[in-house]
Amino acid sequence: MDKEPITVSGLKKLKEELVFLKEKKRPEIVAAIAEARSHGDLKENAEYHAAKEQQSHNEGRIQEVEDLIARANVIDVTKINNDGKVIFGSTVYLQNLDTNESTEYKLVGKDEADLKKKLIFFQSPIGKGLIGKNKNDLVEITTPAGIKNFEIIEVKYI
Repeated sequence: MDKEPITVSGLKKLKEELVFLKEKKRPEIVAAIAEARSHGDLKENAEYHAAKEQQSHNEGRIQEVEDLIARANVIDVTKINNDGKVIFGSTVYLQNLDTNESTEYKLVGKDEADLKKKLIFFQSPIGKGLIGKNKNDLVEITTPAGIKNFEIIEVKYI
């Protein structure tokens, strides 16, 4: 059972999701199953089958989240000396040398990654290209969309 790196905020979100699934979602599904059962014949009861399927998905996600929490290797980057090196959990400010656009990414674990929130998986092409680099380094990263050239403007541990 391999440990999965996760940020402090990522672990907090997983724990919140687990509480929601167990304390809110599970009772709602049980109530929906009871309601559907009261309608009689279960063989042709679509509400019952839908509620049972929803229960199956919810219980599966509960197990998945509990497993992730059990395997979590929490890395708190605020307690690491800031020497300008890109590591797991650091926030990297980049200048795209091809388009002159500025962007920032936080390198996170697989289950926290969300590109819309600028949270990228540390083992994604961009994550791999940035890990170990330092402030002011020029980085060439091969992505599915082609080669991208960046300059690391700033590295923060927040």
